[in-house]
Amino acid sequence: MRFEKLVFGGEALARVDGRVVLAPYALPGELSRIHAISEKPGLVRARVEATIEPSPHRVEPGCPHFGRCGGCHYQHADAAYQGAQKLAILREVLKRTGHVDAPDGLGYVSGPAWEYRNRVQLHFDGGSPGMMGYHEAGSHRLVGIEQCPVASPRLNHSMASLRTMMADRRWPRFLRGMELFTNEEQVQVNVLDSGTRHLSHAFFEWCAEAMPGALSSALEYPAGGDVFRVSHKSFFQVNRFLLDQLVETATGGVSGDRALDLYAGVGLFSIPLARRFGETVAVEAVASAVIDLEHNASRAGVRLSAVREGVERYLERVEEAPDFVLADPPRAGLGRAVTAALNRLKPERVVIVSCDPATLARDLAELTGTGGFRIEAMTLVDLFPQTAHIETVTRLAPGH
Repeated sequence: MRFEKLVFGGEALARVDGRVVLAPYALPGELSRIHAISEKPGLVRARVEATIEPSPHRVEPGCPHFGRCGGCHYQHADAAYQGAQKLAILREVLKRTGHVDAPDGLGYVSGPAWEYRNRVQLHFDGGSPGMMGYHEAGSHRLVGIEQCPVASPRLNHSMASLRTMMADRRWPRFLRGMELFTNEEQVQVNVLDSGTRHLSHAFFEWCAEAMPGALSSALEYPAGGDVFRVSHKSFFQVNRFLLDQLVETATGGVSGDRALDLYAGVGLFSIPLARRFGETVAVEAVASAVIDLEHNASRAGVRLSAVREGVERYLERVEEAPDFVLADPPRAGLGRAVTAALNRLKPERVVIVSCDPATLARDLAELTGTGGFRIEAMTLVDLFPQTAHIETVTRLAPGH
């Protein structure tokens, strides 16, 4: 069977007898022998048993766990080809899902393809000496990880320390999930799952002793000439190499009287906007993020208004159109209530930072259709090399 293309989510697509076949870890143009895993009318999900004619873009994966671990999807393709495929997938999803055409000058920003992640989520099996790693693709089975080539050097060093700690009798066997977040000097330790039990203060003191730079408090993260305090429940971008480029792509060249930063987090976009606009309002629903944002703005010496509220509820009260709106929503996207509010307000510029092309397509259909906005520019900022995830910055203006 010969595969035609990659589709959003990481699988390759082929067609046989009028049915679509989807399989991971194949590349367009490859002739492969497959084994069907599940079948239903019009769709077969399969695995590749052998690649008979490999793509010229196929490379040796950089991780021995690739193909089992669910974290990466594209390690079998060279980095330049991954980028080209993501651009093609973005165009296809926008057209198929939202009937939206990506601009001819669709941009692409990339950085190093390895050691880029500043945050990882680890899982533990509770045995003795126990296993630490990531989940298999599509399951909760654990893949034991020695090294993760997309994680930063400090994270890999911290994982090695954790493996040593797991061999100690003091290790809490009830611990099931932990997140590590680093600025490459310190490592924030966040417990995600400890069942119904709580870890003692002594455990975090032990982490600080055994894991150089470990802390259980907020982490100070430098980006774009500022320093951002990031607490446990506060969101922050995970690519340590592309933060400055992401901010510049989203906020570069804009200024005016009033700006709104929706889903503002700890202020990654709010603070540079506050230097360019007379008034900046940052809207964020998570309490810890709002506290961080106010702290970060004060330290940066900028004035802004931080509003702890859901974006939908906040926009219901806004009557005067701002000059500029930046929105960095979660994977669910803006949704109809927010796009309707933007269509009503008609700001002069809107920027959407999206981590899901399907929900972006839906939102753009509302904004460019009912709202009459036009796409000025669109850039794929490849924050997640080796994976199928797609981050997009889209600039909109009212149609004229």
